[in-house]
Amino acid sequence: MAAVLALLSAGGQVSFTGYHTYAPIPITPDKKETGLDMIYVVYDTDSVDMTFTTTSGEPALWLSFDASNWSYPDTIGRMTTLEQVKPNMGYTIYDGTDPYYCWVVNYADYMLELNDMFIEDSSCDLLNIRVDGIGHKILYSSVTGKSQVLDRKIELSYDTQVREEDSDWTTKSVVETFESLDDGIQLQQPLCNTQFWLSGDQFLKKWNQEKILEGPDYQTNAVACGFVAYLVDKNGNEKKLDGELKGGDAPAHIVFTGFPSEEAIYSKWEIASDAEFENVFLQDNQNEVDYTFNDAGTYYARYMVANRDGDCEAYGDPIMINLSASSLGLDGKGKLFPNVFTPGSSTGDNDYWFVPCKSIVEFHCWIFNRWGGLVYEYTDPNGRWDGKHNGSYVDTGVYYFVVTAVGSDGEKYEGKGDITVLHSKGSRGTSNGTGGF
Repeated sequence: MAAVLALLSAGGQVSFTGYHTYAPIPITPDKKETGLDMIYVVYDTDSVDMTFTTTSGEPALWLSFDASNWSYPDTIGRMTTLEQVKPNMGYTIYDGTDPYYCWVVNYADYMLELNDMFIEDSSCDLLNIRVDGIGHKILYSSVTGKSQVLDRKIELSYDTQVREEDSDWTTKSVVETFESLDDGIQLQQPLCNTQFWLSGDQFLKKWNQEKILEGPDYQTNAVACGFVAYLVDKNGNEKKLDGELKGGDAPAHIVFTGFPSEEAIYSKWEIASDAEFENVFLQDNQNEVDYTFNDAGTYYARYMVANRDGDCEAYGDPIMINLSASSLGLDGKGKLFPNVFTPGSSTGDNDYWFVPCKSIVEFHCWIFNRWGGLVYEYTDPNGRWDGKHNGSYVDTGVYYFVVTAVGSDGEKYEGKGDITVLHSKGSRGTSNGTGGF
């Protein structure tokens, strides 16, 4: 007894009879691109009938078309059932005045065969695979006669390596799909040794007749790399650099960490004073490099890897490090400094006094009361004064400072001035500037 498949359409109902084991597969195409309401993939159209049940119950008007006669479709006539569906043909079926457009594919004319596969040729980036078999493009026509290709979704499975941000490479199974085998298979080189598996197509899979081809073991020669860079301050705090460091201070301590893919046997860090890396002043074959940039200027760092034979290599995108010229004070020349602050204020604003500076490698600042008594001193260019002496806030009043410094570019600075302390917490309200002693 013949099997029956009924499928809802826009205006009525489509059904197939006589197909025996493998039920026709409906595929919904891009209506805007093709004008078709549905594509039906029939395993073998021999002895298969197609029925269209209208909403009115009256017989529908059937017309057929293909790429050669789409503008002059053949009128088949009024009927409910079209006996012996013509293979690879388009149909316009009128339910009253409403047209229903469909295409019937005879899969028997496009049967997939997979016999063997071979690595045909490869470069450091691309891999070409030749398949001994048949997997032609399944062609159909739009309602305007434009040739279309029905995607067979033939699958190629293999392993490669991937890398998430800030992490090492991990092996991952991937599946790539191909609409046919007519154009061969070309893909990016996998980043690890792997085996290839070819399977398909989507129609055989739905009919539980999927074909699977085991390919050869493949040893890759492709390599890839990634890296991260962190600016580390003197307290060990790290700040990730995303592609560049602009206007940084010298000295700048940066930790560079490279991540090579599985087949990368050789690796190298390069640091140069030019973007073309013609003036490389540091090379290091370690994956992690600590380097301190002591001088102002612009530098470039990059990470590269190569395979065992040295015929394939990969470079990460360079990172730019720009360190500002040295400066001291608000004017940058050591002549203008902040002169008022309010330590211990309830608002938290202007609680500290400090010397603005950039790219300073040697620094010393002394703060005195009006009688020359030392109140505070510090040698860290990033340091600051909280307005205290011996753990207590100093009195409101005028204090004096002297600062000496040397920039990363060798520039020497000397500065001095006065600091007015206002409304310090715990102040006795005096203005004698005793500093509590």
